[in-house]
Amino acid sequence: MKIDHVSLTLFAWEGIPPTKYHASSRLESGSSALGLLRIRTDTGITGHAFLGSATHTAANDGPGLVRYLKPLLMGQDPLDRERLNAALWPWSRLVSVRSIGAVDVALWDIAGQAAGMPIHRLLGTTRHSIPAYASSAILPDAAAYAEEAVRFRDTGWAAYKIHPPQQWRTDIKVCEAVRRAVGEDYTLMLDSTWSYDFPAAMRVGRAIEELGFLWYEDPLHDQDITSYVKLRQKLDIPIVATEYPAAGLESYAPWIMLQATDYLRGDVAVKGGITTLMKTAHLAEAFRMNYEVHHGGNSLNNVANLHVCCAIRNTSYFEVLLPDGAHKYGLAEDITVGPDGLVHAPEGPGLGAAIDFELIERKRIAVLE
Repeated sequence: MKIDHVSLTLFAWEGIPPTKYHASSRLESGSSALGLLRIRTDTGITGHAFLGSATHTAANDGPGLVRYLKPLLMGQDPLDRERLNAALWPWSRLVSVRSIGAVDVALWDIAGQAAGMPIHRLLGTTRHSIPAYASSAILPDAAAYAEEAVRFRDTGWAAYKIHPPQQWRTDIKVCEAVRRAVGEDYTLMLDSTWSYDFPAAMRVGRAIEELGFLWYEDPLHDQDITSYVKLRQKLDIPIVATEYPAAGLESYAPWIMLQATDYLRGDVAVKGGITTLMKTAHLAEAFRMNYEVHHGGNSLNNVANLHVCCAIRNTSYFEVLLPDGAHKYGLAEDITVGPDGLVHAPEGPGLGAAIDFELIERKRIAVLE
């Protein structure tokens, strides 16, 4: 089997609701562009992946993918994923990690189709469903967070994660209001998106320890390993870090060796695909650490993430980032959370996702090849 075609179709995504999680991930324009990556083989199998998100247009990364990564793929056996993955990473100096992730996902899609089984079967299935949690945007006030958390609790979702306003006094009040609203037994997490200095991180961490939160995510700058070491030594609540920056397997090593975080984190977009996630999850497992999978930025990335979640033992939940309109697009049938609060593993070959090719053709902007 040989790769004989690589192309990226850019298609318009419009009507995206204004959304904010952090100053660097604010969406106000209401439009973006996704890319549908096609990697075709001489046997007729085509692997797919989406490139881009509501806040990160594929128009930024697509030209580099086609210019630099396509020549590495043409004529190659797509089942040589490990060899191809190693060949792609040196080009991260010129192309985005998101592009490497898209190629890796598409290669896994080919492998699953060739084997006639879903990707999680190739990886080694450990479960067929996983609890979902709702992950908020930044909301206007504490009452809005409390109302939203109650709504998801009452519809059976397993947990609720707060992206707070990022002012530590206000953030504590938000966490207190949500805990009062949902009761003592409902699972809550806080993701402060790298917003605090060390003293503020300590104050918020102590407050949510008392409130019984499950984990404390990204309170400090994403590369401030020294302060994370101190914070972890002083708090009992598990610390979750390493979601960013966009990087590969080696970037996790200092966090483990310095014991700077309790859980590791990542997704197929910002860590370079399914291959990196599986390696990192197994590395974390060796140190008795969880690997909590982050939202993938687009619908097909989330399908890829779900395959990983169903193939590793050391993850707890599947993240659903709110609102849906800022993250779900391009599939004829997207991932849904059932009344039992679970999402279920795809069962079709490869990614097993129903891509909306008619929509993509209707919204086509350009084809890069």
